[in-house]
Amino acid sequence: MLDTYADRWALITGASSGIGAAFARLLAARGMHLVLTARREDRLKDLATELHTQHGTRCEIICGDLCDPAEARRTFEDVKQRGLPIELLINNAGFGFVGTINDTDPARMMQMVQLNLASLVELTYLFLPQMLERGHGGIINLSSIAAFQPVAYMPVYSASKAFVLHFTEALWAEARDRGVTVTALCPGTTATEFFDVAGVSGWLGKHKHHSAEYVARKSLRAMEKGRQYVIPGWQNFLLSLGVRLARRKMVVLQSMRFFRPRAKDGDTPSK
Repeated sequence: MLDTYADRWALITGASSGIGAAFARLLAARGMHLVLTARREDRLKDLATELHTQHGTRCEIICGDLCDPAEARRTFEDVKQRGLPIELLINNAGFGFVGTINDTDPARMMQMVQLNLASLVELTYLFLPQMLERGHGGIINLSSIAAFQPVAYMPVYSASKAFVLHFTEALWAEARDRGVTVTALCPGTTATEFFDVAGVSGWLGKHKHHSAEYVARKSLRAMEKGRQYVIPGWQNFLLSLGVRLARRKMVVLQSMRFFRPRAKDGDTPSK
């Protein structure tokens, strides 16, 4: 695991807002230098200026879209050319979608698979060997409470997060005796832009949620303890246990009650 944060380098994907930006602020406060990646360069520059002003943090910016299959390799090569040894990799970038089968764009779902799965896997395998060679380091992969069950109306998202959870736990077992901790972060409802992007912008106002800072802080603490996964919030933890005890048919059918999209004008609501 990490022996210190100070003067080490972390790479955060999806760093321009939400949990990614929360990680950046927490790590900068601990003396870490940061490679910030995301699509929105203006936000990355604003965040880098904020962190340098408040903490003296060195920030390197890599603007790119990890929905592009070539971007993960480009990011790795860019970091390598800059001579930055990554001590902590946070695979935070991802998005979701809530909608019926008829409303789902297959091309958009393939972008989700690329971002939530393929780019995360590639970045992990590109940076992990260097950590193992040094004998210390950490990786945090963003999963979700949705990883513990199939979720109707967001099947690709929930399946992608189940993959991330299993992938991360398997690597945790392999790497834990070699000085590297690989941890899956499985948050519940969190105050980020996720729901706007997913098409359910009113979700936060109707459900209890945690702040992005709370989720990031709990994740770092879990990694420091060498845990393979973390579910911030005791209610979310109990929910993850409950769905594992219930019949799978009941779990997925119950998910329809919570995630059913609102009917559009002129549409007949699904039953």
